[in-house]
Amino acid sequence: MASESSQKRSILRPRRIYENPEDALNAWQRKRNRINKMKKGIFILPSLLTLTSIFFSFYALILAIKGQFLWSGVLILVAGFFDGIDGKVARLTKTSTKFGIELDSLADVISFGVAPALLFYTWALEPYGRLGWVVSFVYVACGALRLARFNVQNNVIDPKRFNGLPIPAAAGMLATAVIFFEHLDIKPDNYSVFLLILTALLSFLMVSSVKFHAFKDLTIVREKPFSSTVGFVFLISLIAVAPFVVPFFICAAYVVSGPIMTCVLYFRARKTVKSPPVRGSVTNLPQGAVDEENQ
Repeated sequence: MASESSQKRSILRPRRIYENPEDALNAWQRKRNRINKMKKGIFILPSLLTLTSIFFSFYALILAIKGQFLWSGVLILVAGFFDGIDGKVARLTKTSTKFGIELDSLADVISFGVAPALLFYTWALEPYGRLGWVVSFVYVACGALRLARFNVQNNVIDPKRFNGLPIPAAAGMLATAVIFFEHLDIKPDNYSVFLLILTALLSFLMVSSVKFHAFKDLTIVREKPFSSTVGFVFLISLIAVAPFVVPFFICAAYVVSGPIMTCVLYFRARKTVKSPPVRGSVTNLPQGAVDEENQ
């Protein structure tokens, strides 16, 4: 038994005892500095993910200028992936800062505003000349306004729903449209009017009050975990079978879901509104007034 305990003590790091209180205080300060350095490294991680999103979106701009439209759209989706996980990493590690929030908004303007606008202009809207680049500029401007409004209304509106189309979803719609057309070798010249209207429509939806699902309410997942898992596996399987086609229909379905949800909420609110009380009705009077009325 004595040999086993001595072996265990040899493996474990022995506790150091300081005779001088100043040495103990200095050792505690060094340990605290190491912990603070580790915390600073964790704080940097979300910002690095945001900068990675900017890198891929900037590379997407270069590919769009070179005429490699399909891979430019793919890189915009990759930038969207990194933009989506930086906030989650910040919340999980409890490293959310005002600096990170501002950096994320600036990155969104580049990744989901400038990059898809330039991609769509060089791919389909350039033949329209001035009208084409004006529509592209309107998309960028509406995206920036959408981000500014979201930052102001973040703690005011319902967190389960977005007020207006999120700019990552609008960028995903444009990027997946380019990927869809390029993969199927469909010339955008034949659908240039539709693509021009699509860009203007997305711009309007971003600054509108149309409600879109935020996918922050996990009640359905908690109540039906098996069905949710099966649905997720089915969706991933569809994307794996046709990775250049299915994302286009997913983004289109999300864009269409906003006006449908807004109409449903509007008619549901009208049904729940109570009819105004009838003037002079005895049932709407206080109890004392009812007694006086009966007398």
